[in-house]
Amino acid sequence: TGEPPQRGMAVPAMSPTGENPTGETPVPRWTPVSRCGSETRAPNEARLRALKLVQDHIIKPALRTVPGVSEVNTSGGRDTQIVVTPDPAHLANFGLTLDDIANALSANSANAGGSVVEKGGESVTVRSVARVQTVADIENLPLKFTGAARAVRVRDVATVAIGSSVRTGTATHNGEEAVLGSALMLIGENSRAVAARVDAKIAELRKKLPPGIEIETVYNRTALVDKTIATVRSNLLEGALLVIAVLVALLGNWRAALIVASAIPLSLLFAMTGMARYGVSGNLMSLGAVDFGLIVDGAVVMAENIVRVLALRQRELGRMLTKPERNDAILAACQQVGKPAVFGVAVITIVYFPLFSLTGVAAKTFAPMAFTVVFALAGALLFALTLTPVLASFFMSRRVREDDNAAIRLARRIYLPVLRGCLRVRPLVCLAGVAAFAGACVVFTKLGAEFIPQLDEGDVAAQLIRTTSIGLDASLEMQTASERHLLEKFPEVRLAFSRVGTSEVATDPMGVNVGDTYILLRPPETWRRGTDGRPLSKEALVDLMSDSLAARFPGQSQLFSQPIELRFNELLSGSRADIAIKVFGDDYDTLERLAIEVREIVEKIPGAADVEFDAAGRAPVLQVAVNREAMARYNVHADAVNAVVGTAFAGAESGVVVDGNRRFPIVTRLPDTARRDFAGIAALPVRTNDGGVITLGQVATVGVTEAVNTINREAFQRRMAVQVNLRGRDVEGFVREAQEKIAAGVVLPEGYFIEYGGAFKNLAEARARLAVVVPAALALIFA
Repeated sequence: TGEPPQRGMAVPAMSPTGENPTGETPVPRWTPVSRCGSETRAPNEARLRALKLVQDHIIKPALRTVPGVSEVNTSGGRDTQIVVTPDPAHLANFGLTLDDIANALSANSANAGGSVVEKGGESVTVRSVARVQTVADIENLPLKFTGAARAVRVRDVATVAIGSSVRTGTATHNGEEAVLGSALMLIGENSRAVAARVDAKIAELRKKLPPGIEIETVYNRTALVDKTIATVRSNLLEGALLVIAVLVALLGNWRAALIVASAIPLSLLFAMTGMARYGVSGNLMSLGAVDFGLIVDGAVVMAENIVRVLALRQRELGRMLTKPERNDAILAACQQVGKPAVFGVAVITIVYFPLFSLTGVAAKTFAPMAFTVVFALAGALLFALTLTPVLASFFMSRRVREDDNAAIRLARRIYLPVLRGCLRVRPLVCLAGVAAFAGACVVFTKLGAEFIPQLDEGDVAAQLIRTTSIGLDASLEMQTASERHLLEKFPEVRLAFSRVGTSEVATDPMGVNVGDTYILLRPPETWRRGTDGRPLSKEALVDLMSDSLAARFPGQSQLFSQPIELRFNELLSGSRADIAIKVFGDDYDTLERLAIEVREIVEKIPGAADVEFDAAGRAPVLQVAVNREAMARYNVHADAVNAVVGTAFAGAESGVVVDGNRRFPIVTRLPDTARRDFAGIAALPVRTNDGGVITLGQVATVGVTEAVNTINREAFQRRMAVQVNLRGRDVEGFVREAQEKIAAGVVLPEGYFIEYGGAFKNLAEARARLAVVVPAALALIFA
């Protein structure tokens, strides 16, 4: 379905009105929060650890059993681990390494089964219970024996305590660090139904939570779905009533008008039956495209001619018609206009055929609309040819008059003189028609173009981007400060939450410098007034938010969109903006230079509201470079160096401690103070192949250097993207202008090229296909 997402495989639903045709998508999002009790008074780390335990061992297992949920993902919080943090100096004193501790833990963290033994007619199961069960058990594990049978134990060289893993992401809620959960939906499921099931399960879970812990649903797409369905429902109802009113007013025969109007609900039922049979979703575009004026077209022609023929026959005979005479007249009337009615509906139906030729994202977006309209038109034609004459035979048994009503007589008095005048100056009228067509062609070439219409979701999503070298704690501080700023300065904001970095299940990996922020707004009628005295528009409110954040946090940039739109843009182009201008090439430095030039040009083009790089920049890297000659001299292999570095910083998991149905991993890694002491890393002990111990600095060089933070690839080529969000400008017009200015202002070296992704690429592909299919459809209509 178009370009694959580059930063994750969780694909949003194509329509926010129920269906999920393309992949996983988060439905409700929630956060467990502390309202009272010991967790509220506990330090932040302990609070987050307690909330994460609730999320992992109560909420997550329950929600994974909900039909339609494929996974429950968690962002933020702190998991619980038994962390063994050695002291490098003590290790060196006793001639031990980090691997010695990890191996000792691994050797004491498993039970064993001894099969079964039959004794006294019973089957006795044999097992060895050897797994460490408490912190004290871990502290007393022997690592090495010295003289006088004295053992060096874990507690002699390390501290054992409850801790958490090294985090690559977190979450926030209303300006505070929090735990954020989300249910991922299975492909093909109905998001509205799955969200309702998840909500029901959360309501059950609220009764089972520990005292002082509550679940707060922070985002649920069901509200948007319900609003969209209500819009479709009201549009269909109002449209049907309006058409019926016009029929009664203009046909001049209320019985004929009601016969024609009966085609509306029956055609809609026919269309929905076809949609249910072939799996076509009912959404804002598919049902919103149903035009009742087109649906009743064939029935109007049939009913009008039946009324005309019946009235004519009654005047000829000067009496009421008998039933056989009435049926013969109705049959003759239907035969007169049957072929034109079929051709008329067929022409309208053929107009929608090009939409069936679309592929990828365009097909998933527009094909349901085409299917729905064609089903409705087919049903309308069927009822016009069969039901309309049958109903006329029953309800047109009385005297039938074919009289023009006041509206038709008025229209006729205006129309006839105009028609006679036009017939007197036929060449001039033809020339005016040709000129109008030519003018329309000129105007058409200047129209803007969008791939899909934008649906106002009611809420706002902002991607807050900081420098790529920023750490998680600093990024979290800016994120929470940004949320508090929005809540304080903008009374229109009801709630704000975010996901920073990568979640537990890395369906959407991103750096800790990026925060996806969801800003939920109050009803628009409660917003502040603008200079014109009316409530602010959403575009104006977003502009105010962007300017306020830019002024308050100069080291942070922001891309504003909407929650579902954010995910949809990522599906289209791998970036989370309306347009992705991608620069491809081999050398990263050259790519970076070209991307900067492109950004400087694009920022000056009208309509470019947010312009930002997609994961660009450099970050400091602590690099341990091995010395091959020294390794050969000390009889050390590279895997020993890698094991020391991995264990010291990432940690080595060596077993688990079981507490009921909960399992807590046992991890060995350096304490945070030692991990930040880059100068002391060279003193870490390394075990040689002959059993000796040397320091890391004897076989490797340790130093901090600058390196590229992220290298994105697409189609096996390196690329850097400039993300652009538009306001007040169409996609095609903006891209055309950007193409001209970039071509004139950026010189591309050999082997480097630029592509325009996102909605524009899908628009271009759909237009290329329609350029072939539309003329074919016009030829079929002419035939």
